[in-house]
Amino acid sequence: VCEQAGEDVVPCEGPCCGSFHLSCLGSTLKLQDRLLCPDCTSGVHQCFSCKLSEGQVHRCNVQHCGMFYHEACVRNNTLTVFDNKGFHCPLHTCISCHSKPKATRGKLMRCLRCPVAYHTGEVCVAAGSEMLTPTTIICTNHFSPQKGYSHHSHVNVSWCFVCSKGGQLLCCESCPAAFHPDCLNIAMPDGSWFCNDCRAGKKPKYRDIIWVKLGIYRWWPAEIQHPRNVPTNIQNLRHKIGEFPVFFFGSKDYFWTHQGRVFPYMEGDRGSRVQKTGIGKVFKNALLEAEERFKEIKMEREAKETQENNRKPPPYKYIKINKPCGRVQVYTADVSEIPKCNCKPTDEKPCGFESECLNRMLMYECHPQVCPNAERCCNQDFTKRHYPETKIVKTAGKGWGLVALQDIKKGEFVNEYIGELIDEEECRSRIKYYQENDITHFYMLTIDKDRIIDAGPKGNYSRFMNHSCQPNCDTQKWTVNGDTRVGLFAVCDIPAGTELTFNYNLDCLGNEKTACRCGASNCSGFLGDRPKTSGIQAAEPKGKKAKKKVKKRRARNEGKESEDECFRCGDGGQLVLCDRKSCTKAFHLSCLDRTKRPFGRWDCPWHHCDVCGKPSEAFCQLCPNSFCKNHQEGALRPWPPKGQLCCQEHDHPLPRVD
Repeated sequence: VCEQAGEDVVPCEGPCCGSFHLSCLGSTLKLQDRLLCPDCTSGVHQCFSCKLSEGQVHRCNVQHCGMFYHEACVRNNTLTVFDNKGFHCPLHTCISCHSKPKATRGKLMRCLRCPVAYHTGEVCVAAGSEMLTPTTIICTNHFSPQKGYSHHSHVNVSWCFVCSKGGQLLCCESCPAAFHPDCLNIAMPDGSWFCNDCRAGKKPKYRDIIWVKLGIYRWWPAEIQHPRNVPTNIQNLRHKIGEFPVFFFGSKDYFWTHQGRVFPYMEGDRGSRVQKTGIGKVFKNALLEAEERFKEIKMEREAKETQENNRKPPPYKYIKINKPCGRVQVYTADVSEIPKCNCKPTDEKPCGFESECLNRMLMYECHPQVCPNAERCCNQDFTKRHYPETKIVKTAGKGWGLVALQDIKKGEFVNEYIGELIDEEECRSRIKYYQENDITHFYMLTIDKDRIIDAGPKGNYSRFMNHSCQPNCDTQKWTVNGDTRVGLFAVCDIPAGTELTFNYNLDCLGNEKTACRCGASNCSGFLGDRPKTSGIQAAEPKGKKAKKKVKKRRARNEGKESEDECFRCGDGGQLVLCDRKSCTKAFHLSCLDRTKRPFGRWDCPWHHCDVCGKPSEAFCQLCPNSFCKNHQEGALRPWPPKGQLCCQEHDHPLPRVD
């Protein structure tokens, strides 16, 4: 009722599991008496999501939760988990890491006013949340702007977050993000609209590097600070739920602001054009400090994540057979339809690997009721799960892998690729979800046009086998009891202690490349590209580093060549390629100040003026800076010794002669 903690609260004995001050209920009961709150007494409970009592409400089936919801309200929340008994409400899933397996594990802090929860600590919780108890908060969704207070107003950027151009923009009602409807491939909606990040519950967090809009000043880089880490006089400044203190780089000032005036800083951000005097000089220093601090925090988080990942493999559910999902079916043949082999029961290893079993040659598994060798048949590896002994290990540079603990002969059965059986529609839905949540590890393998194996959430040890351009295993489709199954077989003799690998033969879903780290002599450099042949390797120049490697890009721009290094930072890795036919430039998502791949046709920043966003006519040859006809004067100068044009951001490589 009053949202205040204390030792004199009394728990309700009813299904709501709430706690109340007796004075807040106007009750004359004593602390030791049993309490039944008004809602539990009347049997009419309010929906915790919409706050309405009309209509039928259902209780969350988690013990001691006590929250009630309308079915429509709880189904509209993607964090709700349904089961045969009912549902687990969103209060039992961390909204910040909901796409990770750990989302429902560990201690959670729950909002007292709405179905939002975060893991305890500062990593997940939204900056600006008010802490009531170690497990209770009021989240930033309850920020209420004060009339007449200009810093509480919401501000949107004047450019599109996708193409960086101005024009008619679709503005998010919760954060400064703005987009062209065409860039999102949607029509201009009526009424209020929220961006994907805000709909997914993403909020600014403590220690995030951000851009802040304050007063008449330009967007300025800053770091979100925890209130306890700022000076006392800053802590005592007037602020409300949902506001958090930010530390401005360059000027060293502090101020309280909120989500409606900040958006994330990304590696490579430069801000608006920098002047050399006055506040422009301070802004230039702020950019340098922000970049340095961003890299420092990024390295800390990556080191912590690496340390956690090195402890044990990421969680998944171990299953022994494929699990169909949705409309997908597992086929079963009638025993009379299963072919019979001609192997003799007198053979030493009937239907074995070195036998002339007709079924084995045709990649059919024998059935014990049909095969003349019955249970002695050695062609039942899938059904009997005759896998050689293996072990999951941490590999150098490739994450977790699978190692053989015994010698495996060429052609022997190694494992079956097991997972959930899904159709193409579900496959694309999952891939879209993975991409939106920056999940880069896919475990999908196609059986036929109607069925795909996804070993991500559920699978067996085969899901840990890494890719190699020179693998020691390959995949084969076998027919087992009328159904198609995928097996992994050794293509060479594999000694004990060797890592087991196979070629993923990836299809390119999107316009990005993933670096291959298999270390094979014929490595193509990227997953999905064809491994090099011996002729190609012999024709390669010795000085590889002297010349950039150019590979053909697949999918939409068939036959087009693109660079393998990011045009902004110069490193390789997972890159997004420009869709202009004449442009070979490629970029990291982080270097583009983006968190998701662009949808539809995408032109890189090199084709838009850095000042106004119009089509560029003058280009820096060393970085993505470019300028239109109106802003090109004095923007570029020759770069010795090649005479290339470069912008003023690059230092002169040769000393000047007076």
